[in-house]
Amino acid sequence: MNADVVIIGAGPAGIFTALELIRKGKGQKIVMVEKGQSVEKRHCPKDKTGHCMNCKPYCHITTGFSGAGAFSDGKLSLSYEVGGDLPTLIGTDKAQETIDYADKIYLEFGADEHIEGLGHDAERKDIRRRAIQAGLKLVDCPIRHMGTEKAQMIYLGIENYLRDNGVEILFGYECSNLILENSVCKGVSISNGQKDLEIYAKHTVVATGRRGADWLEKLCAEHNIAHAPGTVDIGVRVEVRNEIMETVNRVLYESKLVGYPKPFKNKVRTFCQNPGGFVSQENYDNNLAVVNGHSYKDLKTDNTNLSILCSHNFSVPFNQPIAYAQKVGELTNMLANGHILVQRFGDILDGKRTWEKELAQSNIHPTLPDAVAGDITAAMPYRAMVNIIGFIQAMDYVVPGFASYETLLYSPELKFYSNRVKMDTDFNTSLQGLHCLGDSSGWTRGLMMASVMGVLMGRKLAEEE
Repeated sequence: MNADVVIIGAGPAGIFTALELIRKGKGQKIVMVEKGQSVEKRHCPKDKTGHCMNCKPYCHITTGFSGAGAFSDGKLSLSYEVGGDLPTLIGTDKAQETIDYADKIYLEFGADEHIEGLGHDAERKDIRRRAIQAGLKLVDCPIRHMGTEKAQMIYLGIENYLRDNGVEILFGYECSNLILENSVCKGVSISNGQKDLEIYAKHTVVATGRRGADWLEKLCAEHNIAHAPGTVDIGVRVEVRNEIMETVNRVLYESKLVGYPKPFKNKVRTFCQNPGGFVSQENYDNNLAVVNGHSYKDLKTDNTNLSILCSHNFSVPFNQPIAYAQKVGELTNMLANGHILVQRFGDILDGKRTWEKELAQSNIHPTLPDAVAGDITAAMPYRAMVNIIGFIQAMDYVVPGFASYETLLYSPELKFYSNRVKMDTDFNTSLQGLHCLGDSSGWTRGLMMASVMGVLMGRKLAEEE
């Protein structure tokens, strides 16, 4: 099979590459390869069974058209200060301009026009003052919340638009390798387990998301694609009653706070806040169960959840941060018999595990019903645990009650985007004809910035034709 552009992965980066090529290009042949299924065929059986079914060969929450982010909370961060390090590569002005452009495309396909996190100046100043006094930095970031269920409808519209405009989407196919000739990428080899195909293309775009970060890291090592180990995030998902987060939810919607707690002073941050949301489970390769959060537009709970992530960097002599995070997750899963662990914050400080009967007596009822009460500290690395405890205590000054005894911590929360592929400002890698985008590239974190990278890639490829 021949094409002008082959895109591996149908997450936001790959989707927006194809969208922009259609809008700016000259009728190029575009083939998109996706390991999972189309939006309309992505269904998590937990809605009916009440517990994770550990779907094979992949988790429908993390894999399929629109990627993992669209099936979690569907939030678009509208500031260049949030979403990874892409602005350091392309410049802050260009990043913000492209965010605004990509945002308009989301609006065209039905995203809610309301923007969270604007106004409330006096209350915002008070939150910032408290953050400063607690040694934290508040990052202002307007949020367009699509909602988990509405995001699926928006991406279904985009999926149909791509098909209607000639994009060939191959679902159920996995990329097994690159086709190389004299250090030039000529395309990819793919398979669905029964049929093997080779796709030859002038340009190969790898945009496999967090789900494919480990695969891309191995690909870079095999083909000597210039890259460097980056940052891996290890942490917990915190759940409290809505009453605790009421002001922050109303004023900011998502509190993006960053700190460097003593004694280690590693970067610790909040991420993916879900007012009235649900704690959820995602499954990765080798049956690794990881916690995440969902936030629907209409369906709400009595709780707010958000993640607290501690950044880790490794270089000498160990330089495999993804493997490190996977081991932490595996150990935690072992303690929870293959499930997610949950523990009360007060029990952590008291040096004891949490029991199921204690959860039943609390004001907070877990929104992940099959989470197993236990002891997170038996699996979490000491450095990360100390950082998380210090950050939660600092958060308590900003949000009184956040560090209460019954605050729930779920583990493991892991973000796999550590491999940083070396590229120029046009996203050219060290292999001619190969481009790497989105979270798997190590440059972005989240829906919007991955979309931005896709827009810029599409423009560049359209210019070359």
